[in-house]
Amino acid sequence: MLSVSQPSCILVGDSVACAGMDFELVGEITRVETIASGSGVRDRARLRRHYGPGRWRKLKGIARVRLVDGTIRLAEIHWYEAHGIGKREFKLKLPFLD
Repeated sequence: MLSVSQPSCILVGDSVACAGMDFELVGEITRVETIASGSGVRDRARLRRHYGPGRWRKLKGIARVRLVDGTIRLAEIHWYEAHGIGKREFKLKLPFLD
């Protein structure tokens, strides 16, 4: 089960929906890799201002997503994460993987 601790997100079963996202995560994110950490995260100053201080990392992974029209697709997802703060700002990368 995926847990996202963001005030503008809701968790219903295995689905996560966040304000500003045009998709929902369905199930777990797999094949998680770190893209950048520490000073390599270009948005670090903005993330600290908006969410608070933390060891910010940018990650990517593969997940099933439900689009606005109800279709479920396999896609690459990018997001930011910091210990004690959680996952923030999910982004859907195109093209779809299926």
